[in-house]
Amino acid sequence: MKIHNPDINTHVFEHCSLMYTTLERMMAFHSDPKTFGKLTPPPIMAQLHRDTRTSLTEGNLEFTLWIGFIPIHWLACHEPGPTATSFADRMIAGPMQSWRHEHIFHAVEAGVELIDRITFSHKPGWRGWLSRLMFDGLPLRILFMYRHFRTRRAVER
Repeated sequence: MKIHNPDINTHVFEHCSLMYTTLERMMAFHSDPKTFGKLTPPPIMAQLHRDTRTSLTEGNLEFTLWIGFIPIHWLACHEPGPTATSFADRMIAGPMQSWRHEHIFHAVEAGVELIDRITFSHKPGWRGWLSRLMFDGLPLRILFMYRHFRTRRAVER
């Protein structure tokens, strides 16, 4: 689901799923350095350059996403999220004007509700048009359907 912010240039995308698991398993899955690669859908390839994370809420991740022959360099800072059982990654450098991705985990009676919330804006000009093709609308929805599918497979075993 995509919600438009009153600021016409800023958008909020949110995708929610119920996972039949525990908070502990969900946090452990996201803490594993291999998870980043597992959540990257084909045909995109993620090339990790530097990982200085000391926890889910501290450190940087520098990588390149290869979409075919197109490299997209990204530097993200991991920081606390809006709740005690969440974390966020904020783009410091990359294809967008701004990007903050919150990973929120809520314990519910049946398991854990996973909420991915992204607040983002596009750069002006042709770069913004390109980022809209890759990081907005249908491509963003497909990306998070894939990510939640892969998360479910990993944490519900």
